[in-house]
Amino acid sequence: MVARFSSSSLANTNHTSTNPVLELQQRGLVAAMTSPDLVDHVGAGPTAIYCGVDPTASSLHLGNLVTLLGLLHFHIKGHTTIGLVGGATGSIGDPSGKSTERLPMSAATLAENVAGIDAQFQRFFHRGRAYAERRGYTVQGTGGKVKVVNNKTWFGKLSALDFLGDIGRYARVGTMIARDSVKSRLESPQGISFTEFSYQLLQAYDFWHLFHEDGDRKSGSDQWGNITAGIDLIHKKRKTTDEQVMIPLDDASAENNKPLHAYGLTIPLLTTATGEKFGKSAGNAVWLDERMTSLFDFYQFFVKTADADVGRYLHYFTLLTSDEIKTVMDQHNAEPEKRIAQHALAKETTELVHGAAAVPKALLATKVLFGSALDAIRGQELIEAFEYDSRMVTLERASAAEMSVDRLALESGLCSSKSEAKKLVKSGGFYINNVKMTDPTYRVQDKDWIDGSVCVLRSGKSNYKLVRGC
Repeated sequence: MVARFSSSSLANTNHTSTNPVLELQQRGLVAAMTSPDLVDHVGAGPTAIYCGVDPTASSLHLGNLVTLLGLLHFHIKGHTTIGLVGGATGSIGDPSGKSTERLPMSAATLAENVAGIDAQFQRFFHRGRAYAERRGYTVQGTGGKVKVVNNKTWFGKLSALDFLGDIGRYARVGTMIARDSVKSRLESPQGISFTEFSYQLLQAYDFWHLFHEDGDRKSGSDQWGNITAGIDLIHKKRKTTDEQVMIPLDDASAENNKPLHAYGLTIPLLTTATGEKFGKSAGNAVWLDERMTSLFDFYQFFVKTADADVGRYLHYFTLLTSDEIKTVMDQHNAEPEKRIAQHALAKETTELVHGAAAVPKALLATKVLFGSALDAIRGQELIEAFEYDSRMVTLERASAAEMSVDRLALESGLCSSKSEAKKLVKSGGFYINNVKMTDPTYRVQDKDWIDGSVCVLRSGKSNYKLVRGC
């Protein structure tokens, strides 16, 4: 962190708000609710809430993080939180916001993606709870239970006849066609397949199933139609036992035969001040898996946040209070060139997603890739900071010692051809550990290996490769 703001100053902050819906509203994280009664319902006692994601990739991305933060607010306030992985719906594809139909995934890819997202849900809530406690949140009781479920579990037991007879009979085609996600596709040249047209029924049944198991639903604002489809199915398709959803722990309402209701809540889609949408489909994904987006790139994404967005993102992506955010923004506005708010955002979000140990690694990677001196940096620190970064390559030390530096530049991926590498070295644009190399026949020596394990190659001002010797 820079200037006068530091995360250590937040450790003793007391967070007393007990209603996560009010907390989300204060942070600007509620786009719509199916009923204003949701606020009182959640405030009355422990409830359950779920959010689903289709496994279209092996990792969640920054667009999903806003929704995960919403779930985290419920979790740390003692509510049961459910992450739903769409092992079934992911094989179909959601038409919402799409102009063309998704390409089908192979069974192997789908299974790999389901496993990746399942593990990521678990990691996020483990790290998120620890982050919340470090930021002064008192997790109520032992915190709400965290469940990760796969909708293939229940859809895998349904035949086509079961689905049509038990779910399809409650759907009205006119209502389904009127939904924005379907209407826009019907009006397009590509149209919509029956497969994607039926997607809303699958999500509706997810809600119905979890309604009788646990609780309410929360999603991005582009999922409003799927949420309301689920509530409609819940109202029409009654179970033989009493309807139950988000039941207080004493189950008093059910015993008194009082009606209980399903609710839906949507959050805003993540956009910049210019209206650009973030997320995998927007082509600029920032992944939550450090194997897909390195710690450095993750951290730098937030450092590059525009001034017009940073205050809003501090509310979205961190657990800092409004007063703490105001303090950060006041410092930032006094010295905007220091990007105090952006560094606060980057540090907080990196800790939340990747854990406290990831922050010094991201800061070290930032120092190295912005040309800071390497004298005080240990080789093992470099290896750990760039562990999953594509900028690090592994070469045998013995082989590297026999290579001229132009060949080393080629083998490391710093240059795409040997002629390019030779030209680079001769022009004075090639560096080893920030030392300029001008002789293309020079060979890496023992002194060039930091702690005998790694050396830092650079071309120009900002193109880096780290070579780990083995």
